[in-house]
Amino acid sequence: MKLTTLATLFAFSMTSLTATAQIATPQHLSDAHTMVRVNASQRFLLLPVEEKEENAHVDIVCNNQVVKGFNLRLAVDKVDYLVPLDLSKFDKNLLLDITFHGDRHKTGSVKDFSCWKEMKLSSTFDTTNRERFRPAYHHTPAWGWMNDPNGMFYKDGVWHLYYQFNPYGSQWENMTWGHSTSTDLVHWQMQDEAIAPDALGSIFSGSAVVDKQNTAGFGKDAIIAMYTSAGQHQTQSIAYSTDNGKTFTKYAGNPVITYAAPDFRDPKVIWHEGVQKWIVVLAVGQEVQFYSSKNLKDWTYESSFGKEYGNHDGVWECPDLLKMDNNKWVLLLNINPGGPFGGSATQYFTGKFDGHKFVCDSKPSMTKWMDYGKDHYATVTFSNAPDGRLVALAWMSNWQYANQVPTKQFRSANSVPRDLKLFEDAGETYLASVPSPEMLKVRGKQLKKPSSTCEIVIDMKGSSSIELKNAKGEKVVMKYDESARTFKMDRKESGDCSFSEQFAAETVAPTLGSIRQLRIFIDKCSVEAFDSEGKMVMTNLVFPSEPYNQLKVKGGKAKIYEIK
Repeated sequence: MKLTTLATLFAFSMTSLTATAQIATPQHLSDAHTMVRVNASQRFLLLPVEEKEENAHVDIVCNNQVVKGFNLRLAVDKVDYLVPLDLSKFDKNLLLDITFHGDRHKTGSVKDFSCWKEMKLSSTFDTTNRERFRPAYHHTPAWGWMNDPNGMFYKDGVWHLYYQFNPYGSQWENMTWGHSTSTDLVHWQMQDEAIAPDALGSIFSGSAVVDKQNTAGFGKDAIIAMYTSAGQHQTQSIAYSTDNGKTFTKYAGNPVITYAAPDFRDPKVIWHEGVQKWIVVLAVGQEVQFYSSKNLKDWTYESSFGKEYGNHDGVWECPDLLKMDNNKWVLLLNINPGGPFGGSATQYFTGKFDGHKFVCDSKPSMTKWMDYGKDHYATVTFSNAPDGRLVALAWMSNWQYANQVPTKQFRSANSVPRDLKLFEDAGETYLASVPSPEMLKVRGKQLKKPSSTCEIVIDMKGSSSIELKNAKGEKVVMKYDESARTFKMDRKESGDCSFSEQFAAETVAPTLGSIRQLRIFIDKCSVEAFDSEGKMVMTNLVFPSEPYNQLKVKGGKAKIYEIK
């Protein structure tokens, strides 16, 4: 999913960096407290970040009132990158009230910090890509940190992707809903931030629906977002949009659901035709809870599921509830830790849901994984997708090392879009993930050798091996064993693995049948392998020092296509 990072396509119109004015002289009140007066004569205040530092807390004060607060790793010794504070959202005269944490004696006097020299006003903010590992056809934020996809919906020809976003650094913090839009699920345009933290807390994950019948009273076809307010406790809130998801107004009666549990989050809302009610499924520790509502404001507890089912090696997060063919249902459930190869992953359950209770059709001890790579998490689907499609996106990373991967301007990407369907194997029902048909539309001319952005299609002749390699000897090795019905991917020599001892790994998947054709999507920092029928999927990040441009296949015939 190609996110164009050139600002000519952005709603922000950021095309170049023209910092022309410094801030007023900072007033250092102690080793832990500084105030900076800013005259908002230009659009942006550029804030210098140094990732090894601890977070400082910044309050924006206008007319003696705190109007915004966030955490920021202000640069002490050197500047890793700059992030923008959009001053157009505030009064012209404002005060930055900055509190530092930790032992400042180790870093010298606060007045000598490098941030004061580099903090400047600017009319623009440069979003031109400066990262060699930024994907070419996967969605990424233009800058900052991204994790879970949130609030995804389709309306009037546009796919809307919201996501957990830190606008003030490329590590997890300041959870806000970022927003991108697409008309083809591949090329994405970054929009303004959609839902920002408030008195109830940071904005954690959630979902969005099109209220076609005006059940909530905010207008026909209003977009209703439901999200977790992460304050002293995690509670559930709603916000509504009457401009197709561009801006949201928070409901004055928030929170709309509360529960006495430390982990109570990530609401996914669907409409259930059978009971003519909205249903929300919430992750609660190591189970899920179902609630129903007629108006998206007043919710009634229905049931719980999961205490004896599936994997319980970590906290359950980011559920989704999918109605499939033949009245079958799928409950997606992400877990961290507990993945099959460490860290985070997506498990799922198949069964029935009558609007009140989910009944699983597998044994409690059985765990089904949606993807057997290390970098597939927080998977959810778009609501209101056309033609009844179930289109999923995952966060393409792992909590074991997501904050440490070797990028700076941004961190994290989404997977390629996948259409979901069911299949049977040995009496069990499984979920297949097939690359969405939009990925065929961006398939270009045939190539003679792999590139940093391509698709490899291999017609398999039984057991086979595939090796992707570059001139530095860095490689990814894949092996399919037809008799054992397994597929393996080894990235231990794929490139830079130094940032985490948990990164180098071999991942193994059951194929649940024979693989006749394999589709491999290669981007600047990822390899995604699909059985063409979707019965086996494996997503892994890689960080080679140069692109893999050599392909060796034994037991199959390969074709290589550019992705345009």
